[in-house]
Amino acid sequence: MPSSRRDLLRWQFDLTWSLFEYHLDRLEPAHFRREAAALSWTVRPDDAGRWVPDWADTEPDPVPVPTIAWLTWHVGWWWSVAIDHLQGRSPRERTDVHWPGDGEPTVSWLRELRTEWSTVLDRLSDADLDEVAPFPWPRDPEHTVAHLLAWVNAELMKNVAEIGQLRLVQDASS
Repeated sequence: MPSSRRDLLRWQFDLTWSLFEYHLDRLEPAHFRREAAALSWTVRPDDAGRWVPDWADTEPDPVPVPTIAWLTWHVGWWWSVAIDHLQGRSPRERTDVHWPGDGEPTVSWLRELRTEWSTVLDRLSDADLDEVAPFPWPRDPEHTVAHLLAWVNAELMKNVAEIGQLRLVQDASS
């Protein structure tokens, strides 16, 4: 039984991550940029060869179906920024977070973020959880670091489910 709020949030994160590992272990390079629908968001190389995600500042209607590549970039982006905030660093801009590429480079990147996040979680006390959250909301005293940790868990769980479902559909239709 978790002995503190932080321990409970850590338990929830570890559970979600274990579900992600199931899919990460099974992702092949061909899974990443396969588009499941005509209207889709993915990552594309720019003139310098960096992978750039499709993006709109206002969510389009209908919403494009993201590829696994886009979803993994998205996880890397919001997670990097959450880590930046909790470590007191200037947060990266969305355009400064580059997707590493199909297959192992992205899987390794996500696992490195998990390790960095775990380090951040381990150094937080329950008292730290009551501090005002620096992200993803504007500074609002009602949103604490505990809310931020719960948001990371929820966002990760949602993205893991999306990645897993896309992978399962691709494998079932091959």
